[in-house]
Amino acid sequence: MIRIIFKDLEKSELAKRVADDSMNDLFNKFPDLKTSYISLTLSMQNSPTQAGPDLFTVKFNCRSGKYRGAIMQKSAPNLYKALSDLSDGLLEKLNRFGDKKRSKRLKKARGERHKSRTSSGQESESVAI
Repeated sequence: MIRIIFKDLEKSELAKRVADDSMNDLFNKFPDLKTSYISLTLSMQNSPTQAGPDLFTVKFNCRSGKYRGAIMQKSAPNLYKALSDLSDGLLEKLNRFGDKKRSKRLKKARGERHKSRTSSGQESESVAI
């Protein structure tokens, strides 16, 4: 489930549709995201005291499921560029997120296996390379 939040930005059906499309591409690559609770915050930052361009920010926050805790934020002078950057960054981050959990699980299993060997009286041998 995806929730799109507009912060300091007028609600726009076009922006909402583009955000949905970019998230649907992610759902196709990572099917586990379909059951996750995701919030996507679209915001614009501009300073009334300083002249300069507006800065659009898009923030992805996965609050449940396999990718729980995955947060990414991208900013650009254009909202659509920020969405594109976020989509590209999330492809990389979510791939690493799955690898990180897998490597932690393997490391824990190795530690338990090593612990059971040493507690049963067998000494583990270490070889220096």
